[in-house]
Amino acid sequence: MGASEAIAFLNFSGLAPTPKGGGVREVLEPATGRLLSTVGIANAADMAVATRAAAAAQKAWVAVPPREKAEVFRRAGALFQQHFDELALYATRETGGILPKGQHEIREAITICHLAAAMPLQSQGHVLPSVPGRMSIAKRVPHGVVGVISPFNFPLILTIRAVAPALAAGNAVVIKPDSRTPVTGGLMIARVFAEAGLPKDLLQVLPGDAEAGEALVTDPLVPMIAFTGSPAVGRRIGELAGKHLKKVSLELGGANSLLILDDADLDVAASNAAWGAYLHQGQICMASNRILVQRSIVAELTQRLVAKATHLPVGDGASGQVALGPLIDAKQRDRVHAIVQDSIKAGAKLEAGGTFDGLFYKPTVLSGVKPGMRVFDEETFGPVANIITFDTDEEAITLANNNTGSLACAVISQSVGRAMAVGQQLKCGMVHINDQTVNDDCVNPFGGPGIAGNGSSVGGPADWEEYTQWQWMTVKDTAPMYPF
Repeated sequence: MGASEAIAFLNFSGLAPTPKGGGVREVLEPATGRLLSTVGIANAADMAVATRAAAAAQKAWVAVPPREKAEVFRRAGALFQQHFDELALYATRETGGILPKGQHEIREAITICHLAAAMPLQSQGHVLPSVPGRMSIAKRVPHGVVGVISPFNFPLILTIRAVAPALAAGNAVVIKPDSRTPVTGGLMIARVFAEAGLPKDLLQVLPGDAEAGEALVTDPLVPMIAFTGSPAVGRRIGELAGKHLKKVSLELGGANSLLILDDADLDVAASNAAWGAYLHQGQICMASNRILVQRSIVAELTQRLVAKATHLPVGDGASGQVALGPLIDAKQRDRVHAIVQDSIKAGAKLEAGGTFDGLFYKPTVLSGVKPGMRVFDEETFGPVANIITFDTDEEAITLANNNTGSLACAVISQSVGRAMAVGQQLKCGMVHINDQTVNDDCVNPFGGPGIAGNGSSVGGPADWEEYTQWQWMTVKDTAPMYPF
C-alpha cells in the first residue's frame, strides 16, 4: 500500500491530543527531505499531566483478569499483521531504512506482542518454605508507571520491546520517543493498542527533547525508566535516576568486535563483516564496528570487504533496490565523517568510501585501525568497517576487551572449539560463534556490561526481572499472641 493509506490508518482520532507545550515540529523523511508529519513537542508540564493520568489508569489495569489482558496483546499483534505493508513502509520512510528493515520492525513487533500475551498467564511468584500454619509467598508485582525513552534507529522494536512486557506485567507506560521518529517510535504503537482495546490513559506518548526526558526521569510517579540510546545521555539518565532512587534499565551500545580467525572461509567472513558493519548504515547498537582479522588473512579479507563496500548500492530504501539508505540527519552524518577523518589523520588507511552525498554516506573501510583512534575507541554509528590486525588468539581477546563495555561480540572460525575458547573470554553481553554481531530473537536476555548498559537485560526471561519487583507475603489463619 502507499503512504496515503499508511497515514489513513495512523490517524489519531480517538487518541488524546499530542501535547505541544514545547512547540510543534516537522518530521522529515531522511531520504528525500519531504515532510512526513507534524507533531507537538512536550515540555515538563505536559509530562507531569501524562504521568498523573497514567498512574491513575494503572490502578484499574492491574486488576483486569489475566485472560482479558492477554487478549489486548493478541489483538495488537493481529493489527500489526493486518496493516503490515503500510506500517512497514512508514517505518522505512521515517527511519531512512530500506524496506526489508521496515518489514523486520513490524515482524518483530508482532512477535513481541505475542510474547507479551503469554505473560499474564504465566506464574508470577513462588511458594516459599515456611513454618506450619503459615503460607509464605514471593510474588511479582508491577512498579506502577514505567517511563520508556527510545532512539531513532530501530524505534518500533526498541520501544515496543519495553512497552509490551511492561504493560503485560501490570504497569502503565509513558513513552518519550525520539522527536525524529515520533510515529514509528510511539504514535504507531499508541494507535495499534488503542484499536486493540487498551484502556484509555494507560499508554501515553510524548515526543520531546531533553526537558521532557528529564521531567520523566525525575517524576515521583515514575519508579522505573527504560532507556535505549547514547552513552552520554545514558549517563545523565543513570545519574538522575540514582539521585531519585529509581530503577533504571540502560541499553547503550558500545564497541562490538567481530573476530575473524585465520582458518575462516574468507568469502563467508567478508559477507558477515559487511552485514554486521553496514546493515541500516551501521546505525545499530550491535553493529560490528571493530573487525579483528588475523594477520595472515587480513590482506585478502580487506580486498573482499572493499569490493563489497564499493558495489553496495546506496539510495532511497523506500523506492528502490538499495542496500543502504541515508543517515538519520546531518548532525549524525557530520559526526560519522569527523570520526572517520580524525582516524585517518591518526594513521588509519582509507580503503573505500569516506565520502557522502547529502545524508547518504558511502560504505567505508578503514584498515590499520589501532587503539587510540576514534573509530576504535568510540561507537561510530555509521557505515564504517574498521579492520584491526592481530597475530595470536590471545592478542585478539585483549584487543576485543579493550573497551569500557561491549554489547555483542562474534567469532568466526572453522574450528568451533577454538572459536568457543576465544568467545568465552570476551567481556560482552552477547557472544555469537560463527556469526556476526547483529542478532536478537526477542526471547533472549539482551544487554551488556559497562558502557553497553548497566548490566541489565531486556527480553525473554529478563522481562519479569525488569518490569516487576518482588513482594513477600505471608498468610496465617489467625493472628498469634506474642510475648510482649
